[in-house]
Amino acid sequence: MIETLRTYILNKTYYPLRWPSGIDFAAEYAARGLAPRARVADRFVRICALETPLIMPGERVVLTRTITDPNAIFIKEEGQDRIDLPCIFTKEELLELKSRHFIHEAGFLSNVIPDFAQILSRGLLDYKKDADAYGAAMIDALIDLTDRYARAARDQGRDDIDRTLAQVPRYPAKSFREALQFLRIINYAAWLEGNYHVTMGRFDLYCWPYLQADLEKGVLTEEEAEDLLCDFFLAFNKDTDLYYSIYRGDNGQSFTLGGVDREGKPVFNTLSRLCLRASKRLKVIDPKINIRVDKNTPLEIYELGSELTAVGLGFPQYTNDDIVIPGFQRLGYSLEDARDYAIAACWEIVVPVLSADIINAGALSFARAVDTAFHRDLEGAQDFEAFYAAVDRAIREQSDEITGKMHDVWYIPSPLYGLFFPFPDISRGAKYNNFGIHGSGVSTAADSLAAIQKYVFDEKSITPAEYIAAVDADFEGCDALLAKLRYETPKMGNDDDYVDAMAVRLLRSFSDALEGKQNCRGGVFRAGTGSAMYYLWHPEEIGASPDGRRRGEGLGTNYSASLFARNQGPFSIVRSFCKPDLARTVNGGPLTLEFHSSMFASEDGVRKLALLVRSFVEQGGHQLQLNTVDAATLKDAQAHPEKYPQLIVRIWGWSAYFVELDKRYQDHVIARNEYKL
Repeated sequence: MIETLRTYILNKTYYPLRWPSGIDFAAEYAARGLAPRARVADRFVRICALETPLIMPGERVVLTRTITDPNAIFIKEEGQDRIDLPCIFTKEELLELKSRHFIHEAGFLSNVIPDFAQILSRGLLDYKKDADAYGAAMIDALIDLTDRYARAARDQGRDDIDRTLAQVPRYPAKSFREALQFLRIINYAAWLEGNYHVTMGRFDLYCWPYLQADLEKGVLTEEEAEDLLCDFFLAFNKDTDLYYSIYRGDNGQSFTLGGVDREGKPVFNTLSRLCLRASKRLKVIDPKINIRVDKNTPLEIYELGSELTAVGLGFPQYTNDDIVIPGFQRLGYSLEDARDYAIAACWEIVVPVLSADIINAGALSFARAVDTAFHRDLEGAQDFEAFYAAVDRAIREQSDEITGKMHDVWYIPSPLYGLFFPFPDISRGAKYNNFGIHGSGVSTAADSLAAIQKYVFDEKSITPAEYIAAVDADFEGCDALLAKLRYETPKMGNDDDYVDAMAVRLLRSFSDALEGKQNCRGGVFRAGTGSAMYYLWHPEEIGASPDGRRRGEGLGTNYSASLFARNQGPFSIVRSFCKPDLARTVNGGPLTLEFHSSMFASEDGVRKLALLVRSFVEQGGHQLQLNTVDAATLKDAQAHPEKYPQLIVRIWGWSAYFVELDKRYQDHVIARNEYKL
């Protein structure tokens, strides 16, 4: 039955049942002069009323979008990247809002995690008591929609669905199945309200009591629970092409498993294991799986995670409690709150319920900082220390430039989703209101600094003027220098302190540049080692790099070695990238490694990978993201996409179907180094 449902969803069999609302909400609301809160509620209520109940073959966790156009219009402003904006405002209204405020991305809530435990234990009728007129109307509309699903289920003889919807979402969940259905309803509602990057937080912590009770009562076996979980996981793949994102996989639908609870007790349990088994069984891009680990994590958990990696989904992603928890405390989070962290959309770290952090508020380019100092200060630098001081200054200037733009932050109100937080208005802030800044291209910058130190200051084999001229010419006519820079100069990833020390300094300069800065909501700025899409965007700001990277070539994804770097293998990469004080860059950003799929032809490959992951954690690594690839297969998929509709790859913090990506993203994945153990 699960395979039938999986095929139905992956083949998009239900797409012909979708239809557009045909309503120009933005124009209507502008003409009526509706306030933002009223616009959000009215659109939600009307779309719920228009939805047609759709129960797929054999599914038990229901709710599927059939109205295709409530979320976004696309605006392209000259000289800017595409901005996706919600269609409850006209273009003119949006531009006016942007002139007065810092509008983050689409303007709706994203990367915040509500109190799922309380949602499941209260039910929506209880929340309605605390709601204003807008929130109450949205709850009524959502319940009416689920009632129509219940009627459709009765008509189809699906009394099991009818019974489940008689309990949730009105009332508290009493079973594992009801909890899963309730969570699907909340996830659906969050997206329909306009929110995005809707992450599910610490699923195995808040949902385990429901499964545990059912197992103890004999209501479910583990096998039956896994089937229910598969049904639930498939629900996350129904509507993703309608979500606000760059690509279908970039939707933030992630689960965080394991770690410790607020008292420091281990969380990993039977439900955690079932999540890994269900994901491995389904082989779909959602939900993304993250595992929290520490120095005491049993090897068995790493082996379970490595079995999932072997499938080729690009997850699980690992995050080290031994780095994050003290790093968060240093930023002002309490110990209990720091222990309760979860992964947001990609790798960024938030505290469920209590955080309204903007975890991807901007991005610093290490490559640009080096480029600035290289062109502005190299010829006048007396020694390398003087030159590095110029790089440090460029990092501070860029940090000031990024943070200076973030003032008067404004979010579109959330009458429904906001009810699930213990604050008057989550769109205006919470207990923690910190802003995260990515840091891209650290290996390009470190490799460039090592080359500059070696050839300009140590060996004095090239003058600053000659070096600058070669870089500006994109190394045309400088074949010998280019080969030496690309293939003979120290590179991060070889456990060589000569170059790794540069990364240590760069990350320290970055965190120092943000230290003590307060944002407009009274929070702090958090440094990170993630790149997001900037690994392709930031190179467009500069030409070639002193490390031999040519104009137009991308940076390494997230926290990873340069694309053309020759290295001694994954263990040496781990040693190199664990040397910085990563507790100071805990906004998130994984070391990203690609492994050739042939490595997993035997169980020995899985165990070797598990040992590598454990070594990474023991050496003080922050986050680790692993991809299983085969360049030959990827190249064939480029040429014959019809043969590979479900070929999955990891992009930067999310997984996607390879054939749906732009060629530049495909090419970058193909160019990444493939490793074996």
